[in-house]
Amino acid sequence: MEQTKALNALEPFLALSKSATSPRAAADLITRATSAPNTFIFTELLQTPQIQALASSDEFAPYLTLLRIFSYGTYSSLSEASNLPTLNHAQKRKLRQLSLLSLARDANTLNSQNGDAAPVLGYASLVSRLDLTSPRLLEELVISTVYAGLIDAQLDPKNQLVRTNRVAALRDVAPGSGAESSAIGGLLSSLQTYAGRCEATLQSLEAQMSGLRADANRRAAQAAAWSGKMEKLIEDEQKSGKASGDIQGRKGNVLTQGAGVNRFASTTGGGLHGFGSSAAAAAGSSSAAAGLNRTRHSSKRSAGTLDTSGDSDIEDEAMDLDDTDLESPDGKKRASRRKLQS
Repeated sequence: MEQTKALNALEPFLALSKSATSPRAAADLITRATSAPNTFIFTELLQTPQIQALASSDEFAPYLTLLRIFSYGTYSSLSEASNLPTLNHAQKRKLRQLSLLSLARDANTLNSQNGDAAPVLGYASLVSRLDLTSPRLLEELVISTVYAGLIDAQLDPKNQLVRTNRVAALRDVAPGSGAESSAIGGLLSSLQTYAGRCEATLQSLEAQMSGLRADANRRAAQAAAWSGKMEKLIEDEQKSGKASGDIQGRKGNVLTQGAGVNRFASTTGGGLHGFGSSAAAAAGSSSAAAGLNRTRHSSKRSAGTLDTSGDSDIEDEAMDLDDTDLESPDGKKRASRRKLQS
């Protein structure tokens, strides 16, 4: 992100470099580019033909040297060069920020090689290398560098230390120097460390994925087994229900046949029932008549028993009559007739 921002800030100056055909125009372009905010990468501008042509100009060659210092040097490099143009306040602050970035990068590389903790820079060393006059100015410079996105650091005023956590990749390496070899070695070491962390992370992820696959396979097997059991239960239930349906169907046929017999009996047996009822009624009437006759016969017998005396009187009277009629032939006939009538 910091590189993209720095490259976007340098883009207008790259476009202007095409029209900077004179050494003075090229020198002026260098001054403007190094003074502009957010321009921290100068490699592309340094490689343009118009800027490289300044090496053949005795008057403006120091501007080319100044641009090289901004590209991969430090603030202390100013004292090593001669006839450099005077820097304005913005150029001095930017070069100090870039120098702090380089110092933090070198300390970070050294600590990575030794396996130490986060790099620590002392106030005294930084004040000297950055040509500052007080720790207060150093703290302000560190704060501005952090806000510019060049480093991630914390101030420790009590212990007079600057603890850096991260540096932006915005500095070039001086070609053909020992610093270049050291920087390349540090870069290679950093890449190897990063590759080792990536490999460990990949192995951890692979182990987790293997565990997830095993768990998924186990769950799938359980689901398949459960599905098989459910299908078996459903099949058994369907078979049981079919058998019960056959039994119920046979029972229904029997009940239907019984109902037919009952209906047949109700339709055809109605006459028989009526006939039976009539016969029963007739038999009842006969029984009643027989009972009445028996009652009458009993009554007669009872009456005969009870009226024996009356009969005797009648018989006596009849006998008297007979006796009377015997005296004449006509009376005898009449007495005999009475007896027959009685």
